[in-house]
Amino acid sequence: MRNRLIVAYLFIALVPVLSVVLLAIQAGKLLYTQLGSYLLYQDWQRRIEMLADGTEQIASALNSRVGGVSPEVAERIVAAQEHEVYDARLPGLAIDFADDPKLFRRLVEPGKREFAGLVQQGQDLSLIAMRAVKTTRGTRVIQLKIPVTPEFLATLAPDLGAVLVEIVEPLAPGAGNVVPYRVGNQDYLRVHSLRAKGRVLQPPTGWFDPDVIGSSRFEAVRLYDDGKVVRGYPVVASFSARPSRLNLRMFTSIGELSYLNFIGFFTLAVLLLLIESVALVTGIVMTRSVTRAVAELYRATQYVQAGDLTHHVRIERRDQLGELGESFNRMTSSIGELIEVENKRRRLENEISIAREVQNQLFPSTLPSVPGVEIEAICKAARSVSGDYYDFIQLSPTHIAIAIADISGKGISAALLMASLQAALRSQVLSDGSDHLSMAELVSRLNKHLVRNTGDDRFATFFIAVYDSATRTLRYTNAGHLPAFLICKGVSEQLDRGGMVLGVMEDYAYEEGSLTVGPDSLLIGYSDGLIEPENVYGEEFGIRRLQEAAIHVQGATPLMVAESLMAAAEEWAGTPEQADDMTVIVARLR
Repeated sequence: MRNRLIVAYLFIALVPVLSVVLLAIQAGKLLYTQLGSYLLYQDWQRRIEMLADGTEQIASALNSRVGGVSPEVAERIVAAQEHEVYDARLPGLAIDFADDPKLFRRLVEPGKREFAGLVQQGQDLSLIAMRAVKTTRGTRVIQLKIPVTPEFLATLAPDLGAVLVEIVEPLAPGAGNVVPYRVGNQDYLRVHSLRAKGRVLQPPTGWFDPDVIGSSRFEAVRLYDDGKVVRGYPVVASFSARPSRLNLRMFTSIGELSYLNFIGFFTLAVLLLLIESVALVTGIVMTRSVTRAVAELYRATQYVQAGDLTHHVRIERRDQLGELGESFNRMTSSIGELIEVENKRRRLENEISIAREVQNQLFPSTLPSVPGVEIEAICKAARSVSGDYYDFIQLSPTHIAIAIADISGKGISAALLMASLQAALRSQVLSDGSDHLSMAELVSRLNKHLVRNTGDDRFATFFIAVYDSATRTLRYTNAGHLPAFLICKGVSEQLDRGGMVLGVMEDYAYEEGSLTVGPDSLLIGYSDGLIEPENVYGEEFGIRRLQEAAIHVQGATPLMVAESLMAAAEEWAGTPEQADDMTVIVARLR
């Protein structure tokens, strides 16, 4: 681990430095490439400006010639003087005077009387400067011309190495597998090249003096044989250079002060290297202390693995590693407690699983078959064990009991109370003569059972109804539960006769409600989880909306009615999260 940490410190210390160095190298290459392109372009333009200045000087000299000197003699004298001035810097310079302005008209833009620039005719390149002057002989065109030759290229930008000028032609469609030059939206193909005579890349001054390759683009006036003139025609020039030569060029204007800049730069670099070295050594020393503490922790884990929770790590320093050791000691002290908590959690999960299985057995597995009665129920638990309960019990061929309850609490305690309530209910309604038992009496007995056999904080809301399909009579009692309602021909009637919740007061007298059911009626019972969902404005779904939703689908099957009511409540809430158990029972009474 110690070696790994040392390697990590090396990466942390060196990788950023290497990244900065690589970035600096790339930035330097970009800088030197741009500088070389600038030097080549500026020297090229300077030659063009020298030609333009030459035409202006010749024009001034001709206009101020001494009387008695013929124009031809004056032109020869002025041309000779210009050759003396420019021949060394402009090899191949040709000075001409012409009366025919044909070429002049092709090169000069409308409204101007002079031209200076690069001209391409076929594969020939020339620097040309032209100026029209009025003399006693009429308009004369002064032309200074330098052909772009290897000898001329050798005089350009002496700080650069080899210089290569490439002449290109537009690439024809379907030219094959060639690598073109892309200039704007046009592809060009190299057809001819000129290399500076005697120009080679200077030898490096050291390993830190690599070669730099760059390019520059010039714009020429292209003259075609058919008289067509294209301005802005590309001419590509490439070059090689050494950073050391470009540095000398950059710092020439500074002179001796440039060495001070270099000394300052290298001093800063050495200082940063020393700081980096000190940081690396410090990291290695700290690594040793870290690994020593980690080794002590590892030995302590071996004791824990062997089952010895009494071993403690020795604390030598009050730093984060020391706090880690103290944390380990506290951990070993609490492992036993955590194991006990985990065992309790597993036992609780097992009990909940058992309670869930028990509760699933409490719900009716099959629906009773009573003529003229169709029943469906849906229960969605908010937790793994629901606190809602419903039951359908067939008392006789024409009698059926329908019950729904909401048990206080959640989880396993609710399941146990539910099982107790179901056992008491079935023992009462399945005894002989139960089909004629008063609902108020039945609920009173269930109330006494809960009061006597449960704690003071346990209670249940309860609704039970017995329907006789032969007489179409419905008898019911509501013990503090949300009132079920009966829908017949689009009219809803609440079934709210009864009394308080079960399990609170032992000697409580409940009331029984009775009514005659109309044909094709719907009996709907539900828990509070179905009406309490709130929308984004905090409004509950409510009993009224539940009744309206039921009336809207009263002609559907009981299953479709139940699903529609569930969907309406969930849509109102707008969230899949349930705050409470949701239960609905639907009975179609034909």
